[in-house]
Amino acid sequence: MRSFALAALLVLSASVGAMADPGPVSVTIRDHAFVPAEVKIPAGAKVELSIRNEQPTPAEFESASLHREKIVSPGGAISVYVGPLTPGRYEFFDDFHPATRGVVVVE
Repeated sequence: MRSFALAALLVLSASVGAMADPGPVSVTIRDHAFVPAEVKIPAGAKVELSIRNEQPTPAEFESASLHREKIVSPGGAISVYVGPLTPGRYEFFDDFHPATRGVVVVE
């Protein structure tokens, strides 16, 4: 019985640890589009969004709902940390090209 309880505790600890650190989420800016345009992250976790600009012009990752605004130089990359967030949809866009849009979906 003791070994069963210990095994259950280890499995629970591993799954909680996995939810706490989902690792970086990669987003690329290419041809005035975010790729992927929708990224999913777990609720309650702090997540790194790694954003690479593959365009010859600057871009800006901006989101009022995520309270983030950062310029990405041509060929450059930035990291933006978000969360922990509650479930929902959090839009972001390229302020230099407002039609370029994406969304973080928190589940």
